Amino acid sequence: MAEQQKIGLIAGNGSFPLLLLDAARAQGAQVVVAAIKEETSPLIENRGASAVHWMSLGELSKLIETFKREGVTTAIMAGQVKHKQIFSAIRPDWKLAKVLLSLGTRNTDSLIGAVAKVLEEEGIHLISSTSYLEPLLAQPGVLSRRPPTEAEQKDMEYGRLVARQLAQYDIGQTVVIAEAACVAVEAMEGTDATILRAGEIMKSTGHDGDSMLSRSLTVVKVAKPNQDMRFDVPVIGLKTIETMVRAGATCLAIDAGKCLFLDGEKIVQAADEAGIAIVAGEG
Repeated sequence: MAEQQKIGLIAGNGSFPLLLLDAARAQGAQVVVAAIKEETSPLIENRGASAVHWMSLGELSKLIETFKREGVTTAIMAGQVKHKQIFSAIRPDWKLAKVLLSLGTRNTDSLIGAVAKVLEEEGIHLISSTSYLEPLLAQPGVLSRRPPTEAEQKDMEYGRLVARQLAQYDIGQTVVIAEAACVAVEAMEGTDATILRAGEIMKSTGHDGDSMLSRSLTVVKVAKPNQDMRFDVPVIGLKTIETMVRAGATCLAIDAGKCLFLDGEKIVQAADEAGIAIVAGEG
């Protein structure tokens, strides 16, 4: 990427936008941030961006006008926007309302894809949200000290089949499996909430009074069949490992090259300390 290239960063929640801002600046880019009032961490203000403009989630016209005024023609989306925010909590301006009315299906991909198309028409080109962060993409193979057990391997294989079916409908990308049974699937609640719900289910009593407490959980998170790397890239953070420990999950399967490790090597270290196996499979 050209030195001193000006980049627009559309910042969602979590640490992803902060990391991307740091990495882009380290590689010589000037970064203009469009911070979403309902989502973006206030820490974005202190990371050396050339400008931070705050706006509400529904203000697509303001986003475009801000980037044009700043001379931004290349932009990156980083960080999630909660599904429920997108479809219920926002007051769309006329430009976003027009986009919402045009949607065939009301899922995140169709909406953000339509927004990306509007940005493109306005001369703002969206690039992959993994730009500047390639070293944080999961490499293929067993990443943890401990490889998966035979039982976990079976759960991973079954989980991948289920998760890929789920992901192609843009419902969610994570499933939690125990003994080749699907315990929980992700919808709008997000990965961590799905893992915790699976943990709660396992702490309850199974059929015929059979306690399910001893059965460990395998978490499988996959990319969508046509994952658009410009937005909604699967991410794993330290919090994911902490949540797995709380829920009694012992194995994590992800897609190599399609999942960002937001906390880098610290994720593998935390997994090793907890005895969790991490495997990145080829999509």
